[in-house]
Amino acid sequence: MHIGQAVSICFVKYADFRGRASRPEYWWFTLFVTIVSLIALTFDTLARSGLYSTIWNLAVLLPTLAVTVRRLRDAGLHWAWILIGLVPLVGWLILVVLLARPSVEERGVPAAA
Repeated sequence: MHIGQAVSICFVKYADFRGRASRPEYWWFTLFVTIVSLIALTFDTLARSGLYSTIWNLAVLLPTLAVTVRRLRDAGLHWAWILIGLVPLVGWLILVVLLARPSVEERGVPAAA
């Protein structure tokens, strides 16, 4: 899977919290969102506003949550583990470790490719 496929899948499954997301799908989408966020932040700095970042962050909020929930499910975890990211300081580190776990098979359902 390459970055274009991952981004396409994540936007097609914009609000689909069902199913699973492979590690490449999640991490390519995360890289794409991060790069565009940096570009939006640059435009905000040049324009002396927060408009571009705000619009971008609102546009990718739901697909980011959806792909994160699907990734946690693919790693064999419950979706509620996403809430660990709300814990100050260490929450995000724990979530990144959980999201980096390998895919697991689930009752005869093969892991995401």
